[in-house]
Amino acid sequence: MSTNSPSPATFGEPWPEYNDGLTYRDLVRSPDSGLTLIEYYSLRHQSSAPALGWLQRIENGQITVNGTVVTDPNTVLRIGTELVYHRRPWKEPYAPYLLEVLFEDDHLIALNKPSGLQVLPGGLFQQRTVLTQLQWRIKNQESLVPDRELCPVPVHRLGRGTSGILLCAKTKLAKTRLAALFADKTSAVSNNRKIDNEVNKVGKMSKIYRALASGIINEDEAVIDEPIGTVKYSGVAKGLYVASPSGKPALSKVHVLKRDVQNNLTVVQVEIQSGRPHQIRIHLSFIGHPLIGDPLYLTGGKPQCAVPETVDETFAEDGGYHRPANPVPGDCGYYLHAHQLVLCHPMTNEMIKITAPLPPVFLSHESGE
Repeated sequence: MSTNSPSPATFGEPWPEYNDGLTYRDLVRSPDSGLTLIEYYSLRHQSSAPALGWLQRIENGQITVNGTVVTDPNTVLRIGTELVYHRRPWKEPYAPYLLEVLFEDDHLIALNKPSGLQVLPGGLFQQRTVLTQLQWRIKNQESLVPDRELCPVPVHRLGRGTSGILLCAKTKLAKTRLAALFADKTSAVSNNRKIDNEVNKVGKMSKIYRALASGIINEDEAVIDEPIGTVKYSGVAKGLYVASPSGKPALSKVHVLKRDVQNNLTVVQVEIQSGRPHQIRIHLSFIGHPLIGDPLYLTGGKPQCAVPETVDETFAEDGGYHRPANPVPGDCGYYLHAHQLVLCHPMTNEMIKITAPLPPVFLSHESGE
């Protein structure tokens, strides 16, 4: 079994002050023929902005119809009309940009993601992401080796506030095989197949995290198998993931490393046998020990505010909705670190072990300082 280099390299380019904006394309279908421009966007994209916000965008000349800027909101649309909404560049919130390389070969790259950096574009973070830094890095490499077909992309996600190992594919084939490996591990839980702890077999994978849980966990070991589903939640268009008996199967194995009575917290190691969104945050809160500093999940695996807010029909400067007052999944503040990954290399079948150094906050609590 090979391990990652003890002296990892770093890369990353500082973020520009403004991003490049975004372009959204639509093609008018038969059911929408006869709608006016303002009716179309108010109906089809109401989660992006209230009607007054869309009116502002139209009058600002941010929408083209068949390639021509149209500022009349009452323009009637016909089948086959091409619509393009141009979201203007904006200043994204602060995000770190430097990334450590923990392991790299021609097929894979494993990064040590800092807390506060989003993995893929979404919400206010469209440029300040791991994906952007990967694309910039590979673009520079392609100029040196133009015959290589590189396609850098993360094959799983970590929450914006979660630090640690993020595994990425560098080629399309590696991406396909890694995606299958992650899917197989999750499906094993979904199908209630027994998973042994021997990761030194082809196709096996072990993902181990460190976390700071609130309160003192009395048991040395705990297995949490509460299913995870979604509920409606303001500011999260596709629903918020929560502990739910009707959700999908999920399995987390918790091992207590240290009980810090003075600070009323427990340092835990968590091995996940599935990859549901926010699984560790939800599972630890489900057993009454939410992560220290978690702004969203409380005891029981539910959010602080499960009742949707009244929709705020006022709009921000860009025409979109204001940020919800309630916390959302991307908010940081909790302490969770993807510490170790053992997997069978999808191209060579070699077992590799990757470790991301613990952040100082974990070292200080584990040493008792």
